[in-house]
Amino acid sequence: MKVDTLSIDGKKDGQIELPSIFETSIRKDVIHKAYINLESHGFQKHSTHATAGQDVVADSNDPPTGRGVSRVARMKGGGGGRQGQAGEVASTRGGRQAHPPKAEKVIFKKINKKENKLALCSAIAATKSKELILQRGHKIEKIESFPLVVSDDVEAVLQTSKMIKILEDLNLFQDVKRLENRKRRSGKVVLRGRTRKTGKSVLFVLADSKNVKKACASIPGVDSCSVKDLSVLDLAPGSDLIRLVVYSKKAIDEISKIKSSHLELMVTLS
Repeated sequence: MKVDTLSIDGKKDGQIELPSIFETSIRKDVIHKAYINLESHGFQKHSTHATAGQDVVADSNDPPTGRGVSRVARMKGGGGGRQGQAGEVASTRGGRQAHPPKAEKVIFKKINKKENKLALCSAIAATKSKELILQRGHKIEKIESFPLVVSDDVEAVLQTSKMIKILEDLNLFQDVKRLENRKRRSGKVVLRGRTRKTGKSVLFVLADSKNVKKACASIPGVDSCSVKDLSVLDLAPGSDLIRLVVYSKKAIDEISKIKSSHLELMVTLS
């Protein structure tokens, strides 16, 4: 399958043959599973302090029976305060938790390598579907074909002003403006300073994204990623297909080097 390539000023700049990875069937179920599993790798572990709820002077009677009172540990003291009240143990005021969270607990989920590779290939293939891009809510008027492939000049962009000019020439800045109309959030998040969420707009997939990362840093919703770091987390935020992606020619060459067992099977059947 061939697709038109564009220069950074939005003019047609020839054609390029897409690698077979773009012929992968779109598997929403596999992409969803991969996203959920990969997202768990960023979870932060939680636990309680080692002596939480036990930093008090409380003991049970010795011997524990024969006093006509329960055996629960009680606060010591010379009178007043909490003297004689139950404490320290679980189920008492200010006491320890019965089964607190442990930092050593494994909270991330694993995924098979082949399954993860299939999800990535399927997500890459979905970037050529105009219907899925529209379904997610991106504004793509005046854009004729997908996926969008631009010249390698985009990888040398360092200035934000120049990147904005490129987005305008490629008719992509309309999608960036879409994020300006997001409603203010309400509820407890307001007390925590998270009144607005920044949505996702254009993703630049490049052979080397070091320069473009700086140029995109202050443009809301616009991100860049190197092919070697590409993940389902980038291509399908929230596990919802699919993000508006712009590839460079070098990135397409790098993507063609991705190996997967399902791609070998496609070649054998063809």
